[in-house]
Amino acid sequence: MGALLLMFPPKGPAADAQFPRIRLESLLRGLDSPVAVEDDGAGKLFIVEQAGVIRRDVDGQIDPEPFLDIRDRVKAGGECGLLGLAFHPQFLVNGRFFVNYTTELPGGLCTIISEFKAVLGTTRVDPSTEREIMRYSQPFPNHKGGQLAFGPDGKLYIGAGDGGSGGDPFGNGQSLKTRLAKIMRIDVDREPPYTVPRDNPFVHQPDALPEIWAFGMRNPWRFSFDRKTGDLYCGDVGQDKWEEVDIVKKGKNYGWSAREGTHPFKPERAVGPLTEPIKDYGHNLGHCIVGGYVYRGEAIPSLNGVYVYADYTDGWIAGLKWNGSTLTLDEELLHVPFHISSFGEDRDGELYVCDYGGGRILRLIP
Repeated sequence: MGALLLMFPPKGPAADAQFPRIRLESLLRGLDSPVAVEDDGAGKLFIVEQAGVIRRDVDGQIDPEPFLDIRDRVKAGGECGLLGLAFHPQFLVNGRFFVNYTTELPGGLCTIISEFKAVLGTTRVDPSTEREIMRYSQPFPNHKGGQLAFGPDGKLYIGAGDGGSGGDPFGNGQSLKTRLAKIMRIDVDREPPYTVPRDNPFVHQPDALPEIWAFGMRNPWRFSFDRKTGDLYCGDVGQDKWEEVDIVKKGKNYGWSAREGTHPFKPERAVGPLTEPIKDYGHNLGHCIVGGYVYRGEAIPSLNGVYVYADYTDGWIAGLKWNGSTLTLDEELLHVPFHISSFGEDRDGELYVCDYGGGRILRLIP
């Protein structure tokens, strides 16, 4: 195993014997720009490389042969690339999994959500098994979101950024007529190639896209469900001044670009009431939030129930606890000398981080 990283002591009133104390242990090396790590449901980790490759962990080593290689169709670089992976809840039976990537088509840059199918018992996926689920155009090369996750309800949730540039020039954040700047929710277990759940909030609103679950996101870079409560936590990357953590609920408007965090941005754009984040922080502390997970593992008991997230630019991991109305814990947990691009959670609830530039996966330990 690699060297353990420096742990900063906790600060403030929560700095007592019960305060979560963590460190990181290097688990896997030799990756190229990892942006996601996912468990297939059987305790096996799969790592997404931004260029368009998914790799397998085999007994603590990276399999040199890709699980899936779609570099021939992925437009990668900057904030584009293969950005998300979600295994179907019944993957171990049906072999189905889903990816989110950007590609360049004759009409321009767009995001593709696709399904692939693994032949059970094999370690390679035929790229020709791709079945496109959804696509939407991208006006600029940044703010793609990219997260995919199945909720406790078995539906697939999709995170989309506002399409890029600066200041949301097309007003996508507050528009219900575009998939950009949204969290979407679809049912991929019905044809063709998905259905919209009847209880989605805008199904019966004629001027809104029915796939939308929540809106007003700028760049939702990683969201996850608390496996105990089902709450959907999201880190939304800010623009000039503020980063935020949201608990995303059905039909709610999270403010962008009328607001950045809890602060006015272009307030005249607001469509209806806005839902405040549970946490925002200024760019004196960090510049690019990375959403994480509520810890529900057993290795670090003092971390139970803590939402663990990070800042990509400023290199820290922090934790907060939300009781439904206020934060009962809000502290830096660890400083790291590298860029964390994403977190991952295994079937036991233990957490991992992606070292983007160093090409590593590390594990949180006590």
